[in-house]
Amino acid sequence: VQLQASGGGLVQTGGSLRLSCAASEGTFNSYTVAWFRQAPGEEREFVGTVARGHTYYDDSVKGRFTISRDNAKNTVNLQMNSLEPEDTAVYFCGAGRPIIGMIRRPTAYYYWGQGTQVTVSS
Repeated sequence: VQLQASGGGLVQTGGSLRLSCAASEGTFNSYTVAWFRQAPGEEREFVGTVARGHTYYDDSVKGRFTISRDNAKNTVNLQMNSLEPEDTAVYFCGAGRPIIGMIRRPTAYYYWGQGTQVTVSS
């Protein structure tokens, strides 16, 4: 499965962006899909995931970010509102079949998109 992340850009504090993760094939719909982010010099960190119809978010984004899935288009979207400078990072989407207890771990995902830069100015 090949993933393509898009939608990043430069936005001011309080602004919004919508990221998309598009897959090359329909089997994508059977995978758990997660969003991670990585700031310079930092480890890749969990943002949120959609797994078996349920969504899970890191506390740092809960209430501001929303993940949605469009199976007809083989895409998973990340709507980001009320953006803060701390949200600045490269955002990656990953697909895999982790157990619930592993969804926050990057190693649980088999396939990755190339990343899209999100920059939030203060």
